Amino acid sequence: PLEQLGVKCLACVISTTPSPPPRYETCGLKLERICTSVKAYSIQLDCVCVGSAVDRFLDSQTTHLIKVYGEDSHSRSVWVSRAATAREVCHMLVQTAHCSDQENWALLELHPTLGLERCLEDHEVVLEVQATWSLKGDTRFVFCKNYAKYEFFRKPMLFFPECMISDSADVSKGMTSSELIKNLLKSGTCPEIQGFLQVKESSRKAWKKVYFFLRRSGLYCSTKGSSKEPRHLQYVADLDDLNVYTVVNSRKLYGAPADFTFCIKPFRNPIRTQDLKILCAENEQIRTCWTSAFRLFKYGKQLQCNYQLSTSAPRSLEGTKLPDDKSKSEASLVAMDFSGKAGGRVIENPTEAQSAEREEGQAWRRREALRCSLPNVNSGARPSSIHKTQPWFHGGVSRKETQRLIEKQGLVDGMFLIRESQQHAQCFVLSLCYKLKTKHYLVIPCEDGGRKYFTMDDGLTLFIDLLQLVEFHQINKGILPVCLKHPCVCVAL
Repeated sequence: PLEQLGVKCLACVISTTPSPPPRYETCGLKLERICTSVKAYSIQLDCVCVGSAVDRFLDSQTTHLIKVYGEDSHSRSVWVSRAATAREVCHMLVQTAHCSDQENWALLELHPTLGLERCLEDHEVVLEVQATWSLKGDTRFVFCKNYAKYEFFRKPMLFFPECMISDSADVSKGMTSSELIKNLLKSGTCPEIQGFLQVKESSRKAWKKVYFFLRRSGLYCSTKGSSKEPRHLQYVADLDDLNVYTVVNSRKLYGAPADFTFCIKPFRNPIRTQDLKILCAENEQIRTCWTSAFRLFKYGKQLQCNYQLSTSAPRSLEGTKLPDDKSKSEASLVAMDFSGKAGGRVIENPTEAQSAEREEGQAWRRREALRCSLPNVNSGARPSSIHKTQPWFHGGVSRKETQRLIEKQGLVDGMFLIRESQQHAQCFVLSLCYKLKTKHYLVIPCEDGGRKYFTMDDGLTLFIDLLQLVEFHQINKGILPVCLKHPCVCVAL
């Protein structure tokens, strides 16, 4: 189609427009300089005409083809409209990939060579983001889970330590993390996020510890310790003109002093190393605080709108749909209590209903354990390799790759996966996220009464397979600090 418009060289369309020739105030112009001027204007006019033709061609198209990768590096090409948002593209991919659930999916913007990645906001237009990429780069979209996208609305204390929050109008006045989000969304007023960060400029190899302040008006740093005096404040960047990225493998790529690195860059230009401002925090909580604050201060109520939309969306509109008869029958079910003599009563209290559901789950597990312990049980009814069909099982993935997967999908409490142990034969490892850290628990096979079991607590609690272990800990913490909530999954596109 571009050839039909007369576009012979795409580089001509995207190249920088030649600047107009300089004005000459003397009358003694040489003929060749005049010819050069005419040629420059001619090239400029040609590029403008061709560029306008391409713009008209793109505007005339109702859909465009984009490529999206899964976490297994396989890709899928999908047609999207010009105004398609990240939320709409995720909805489309959930349907085409036949995902088992529709919640917490996201599009990542990934720059493998530079080690940069960020989660697109639900309202961002995908084609506008792609338009800022360099044609020669390896930038890509990745479809994956992100459980932490709106986690700061649920647990602000975990994301915004009070020691990093101050009221810009009154330095001595403190503010809680809950008040920060409440005031920001209600009145638009923003406190300051402040603290030390290690900074690396593109032209320097050394890292320097600098005190930064994040305000609604932009990012500032102090030229004298932690002083807030106007004469000591240096303007760094405008929130409206930048995007914030987390940095992967920052020690190797940028010589960072720690792994908790992020960077900011202007979002209108293709990513260039000289445009990156690399920042390094002391720990994951501090990095998460800064990156979350950048998002909140930049988008404000738009993020709240996205969050409310994600929680109010009916499940039947996304993911794998249930048959109509099953959906209707399940929608008509109510919780009931049959422990009394009246023959059963409807449980109207939601808390009581959840408690009854947990008790029923525990009773089912006792019945299941008793059934499986009977001598005449059919061993072929439930194969020992059933865990290999589960989305939370990741085979022989390494410890380092496990931490990368969990970090990419959000670092929220209760996110987990199970993998084969690389150090202990026939053993498995349960990797669990808790308080922004990944903990690893060894699952050991053992025998009792001639039967094979799995245990994590030296045989005090036995499970016939890994599936039963996961189902048990989704309701009971056991030796874990938190119940298993969110499986770390990789969907093949």
